Amino acid sequence: MRKFFLAIFIMLAAMFIISRFAEIEDVAQTLRDGDWHYLSFALIFELLWVFNLGASFKAIFRVLGVQEEWKRLVLLATAANFVNAVAPSAGIGGIAVFISEARSRKYSTGKATVATTLFLLFDYTAFLVILTLGFVVLLRRDQLTPAEITASVILVLIALGLAALLILGFYSEKQLGSVLAWIARLINRIVRPIRSKKHKEYLSEQRAFEFSQEVADGVREIRHKPRDLFFPVLLALNSKILMILVLYCVFVASKVPISIGTLIAGFSVSFLFSIVSPTPSGIGIVEGILPLALNSFYIPLGTAAIITLMFRGFTFWLPLLFGMVAFRWVGKS
Repeated sequence: MRKFFLAIFIMLAAMFIISRFAEIEDVAQTLRDGDWHYLSFALIFELLWVFNLGASFKAIFRVLGVQEEWKRLVLLATAANFVNAVAPSAGIGGIAVFISEARSRKYSTGKATVATTLFLLFDYTAFLVILTLGFVVLLRRDQLTPAEITASVILVLIALGLAALLILGFYSEKQLGSVLAWIARLINRIVRPIRSKKHKEYLSEQRAFEFSQEVADGVREIRHKPRDLFFPVLLALNSKILMILVLYCVFVASKVPISIGTLIAGFSVSFLFSIVSPTPSGIGIVEGILPLALNSFYIPLGTAAIITLMFRGFTFWLPLLFGMVAFRWVGKS
């Protein structure tokens, strides 16, 4: 079954890349035309971002009492990023990669779930700090639109939902089990019309209650060392700074003067719609919205489109390639 799902995801990735081949060619062409010195710095910052992912998970797993190798976590994190890119899930789909690893390493899947949920929560919280600064810039320039406000509200609701599940697991294992059982019932109703009547329910409500106990045990590990969570929060903020530096290098490589306000606002719009998007990692959405946002900052539309393609080449297509290789490697092991 594992090999079957591995083959399915690789096939989906191949179809995804083929369907976007023209865009990949555009990205490659824009990168060839840029200043290779600054593009090299952008590549270095992007690689540091990948390593920062592994360090973030390492710090969170340590708090939960799970010992995982940093190199292994880099592979798992990039593989999870690949899963999130293939299927839009606001970052939640990649949790399955870590749950699979927990089962193979024979430690609590609940702890793996708590670790990935904490990572997402810290990641969104760190971005909301940057987004607040970006909104200040957009408000001062009278460029804040209803689309950005709506997307930010959705992001806040996602973050609050993740936080609520963790808090629920901390205080009431029974209530968390009830919530997970309700979600299981909802999913069963959705998939029932397309499943054979001979098969049992797609998700087990009993398993939901058992899983809630594992999650609650993982959350309680945090009670004894809450201060240790400060370091993962810093790493989450550092990941956003590294991505902003990538965008800065792209601007300089394109010989476009840039202010700190435009830099933060541009990154905020890009990352916001890469999360809150009906397409995987905002593909097609970010490429349409970011050039318009940069153009509103008096950057020529053609130049803004080139900057967007370069930035997405480093922050989406390159991690997608890393993730596809990592996913294949993790699947083999």
